Amino acid sequence: MRIGFVSSYPPIECGIASYTQYLTDALRALGVDVCIVSHLGGNGKKVFSAFDYEDGDLAEKAFSMMARLTPDLVHVQHEFGLYGKHYGVSIIPLIIEFRLTGIPVVSTLHTVYDVISDEHLIILNSVIDNSDAVIVHEEYQVESLKKHLKRTDLIKKVHVIPHGARDIEPVKDAKQRLGIKKGTKVVLMIGYFRPSKRFERIVRLWPEIIKRYGGNDVLLIVAGKVRGIEYRDYRNMLFNEINSSTARDSIKVIRGQISQDSFDTIISASDIVVLPYSISSQSGIVAHSLAFGKPIVTSDTFAMASLVRDVKAGLTSKTDEDYIRNIVRLLEDNDLRRSFGSNALKYVQEKISWIKVAERHVDIYKTLVEPSVLTADTLWMD
Repeated sequence: MRIGFVSSYPPIECGIASYTQYLTDALRALGVDVCIVSHLGGNGKKVFSAFDYEDGDLAEKAFSMMARLTPDLVHVQHEFGLYGKHYGVSIIPLIIEFRLTGIPVVSTLHTVYDVISDEHLIILNSVIDNSDAVIVHEEYQVESLKKHLKRTDLIKKVHVIPHGARDIEPVKDAKQRLGIKKGTKVVLMIGYFRPSKRFERIVRLWPEIIKRYGGNDVLLIVAGKVRGIEYRDYRNMLFNEINSSTARDSIKVIRGQISQDSFDTIISASDIVVLPYSISSQSGIVAHSLAFGKPIVTSDTFAMASLVRDVKAGLTSKTDEDYIRNIVRLLEDNDLRRSFGSNALKYVQEKISWIKVAERHVDIYKTLVEPSVLTADTLWMD
């Protein structure tokens, strides 16, 4: 069975690119033949760069390249910023072209909010209507689609497969590698700098957090970068907040091109990961935090609150006082941190390891590749 992915792909800096790399690696480990048609800049095993973000003929370029690879099924990784202007509307004709040639299409919707805007809904209705199957990462996203879709029968196509996480050992001596004094507790915020992450909120609260914690063996690490030229104003505002903080001596900033090894080292060095997002659908940073068994303090957005409730791996915050209290509580309570970390690791191993996630994808693929033609036991060859 050959599965063709349409997606961004590393070394492009994009959460969807990383997601696709992890998923396709796991599918290959299961013996699935995978190829990827990517934006210009994608590179790797059977990765074919064919189109750029703003190409007016994006759909035709992607379709033409994929058609030469003769996939049994195409899997589209959907995000609104990936497929051209007007909320990525070029993905619609691309899906239709595949369908017109008899190629089944699976679409993963990486962004489905609890409240869906009219613009997003126009795209989502078309993607779901023209796909053979649709994947979302959370149960609440199914409920949101039920409320918003114009045709209720479309919901039958939607499957829930959680965002995968690596089964990985923490980096030994991670704090030492980063020059952090032994015994220091580390609170981490990591990811691309953008306004919706609200990193500045925790920076502003940091002096009060230190005061209530009452110790000098604590460090706030802010790690990340802007992507391209977007959100530079936000980054500069965040850095000015750090510069003017009365507790800036206990704040460490890590910038630049953060490789996978460096990323793993930074998360391994943390004791708590804080995610004060003002808006979220699903988060790769959450998956990485769980994979390393790190307790999290999150905002009360529906996505974050649902995850914390289901996994029991952290605390949810709404107000500034909530963030202060929850961070201080986890800094002080070693047993609670260990309990949340243990719950996170158990959840990864039992539910969302990439191999388990890939297996669930294969189950969907098999139902769509000539399901009505062949009923005999089938052996798929590479």
